[in-house]
Amino acid sequence: MIYTIGHSTHSIQAFTTILSSHGITAVADVRSAPYSRFQPHFNREVLAKSLNDLGIEYVFVGDSIGGRSSNESDYENGRVVYARLKKNDYFENGIQRVILGSEKYKLALMCSEKEPIDCHRTLLVGQTLFERGISLTHILSDGLVESHESAIQRLLKLFKLDEPDLFRTKKEIVEEALLRQEQKVAFTLGDQVKGRLGFGQLGAADDWTESV
Repeated sequence: MIYTIGHSTHSIQAFTTILSSHGITAVADVRSAPYSRFQPHFNREVLAKSLNDLGIEYVFVGDSIGGRSSNESDYENGRVVYARLKKNDYFENGIQRVILGSEKYKLALMCSEKEPIDCHRTLLVGQTLFERGISLTHILSDGLVESHESAIQRLLKLFKLDEPDLFRTKKEIVEEALLRQEQKVAFTLGDQVKGRLGFGQLGAADDWTESV
């Protein structure tokens, strides 16, 4: 079992309380740029110390399975394409690190977005893990949980794809829903909030106000 969670606008106390309530022993940060201007307690170094003080391990994996890329070929019309990210060796390495980590820890993948289906932690990373037979549970902002299957069902309903289709398999319908949502939420260069850094600048965090 692997969990996911979005830090949203939680205080650090509220966030760690939710983690502890689910017995989480390690957090894997999947944000490409693990910093927030408005929630500085979730900046990489600060968060790592807060978690470690509570006995929760912290690891940054956003450089391998984050929702951005410094490679221009991973974009189309300025928007990152998840299918291209998945083909990179570093993405596969990141997935393997997560799987191995989940064997030792009760692991939660963390990004910033409150809503699971608005985040690459679900649409890209979570779906990749799920397709490999790994159980996935999303921790919601109120501390309640939702299975990955339920999250995907909500996504299908969002696009009115939740009715049986005589001519397509369930897998094909899910793929359409995932792609349509990706096109709505995936990182786009030039976005006034998310896209201030160009190619080759992923490590620079001063100008990021939220993370993908």
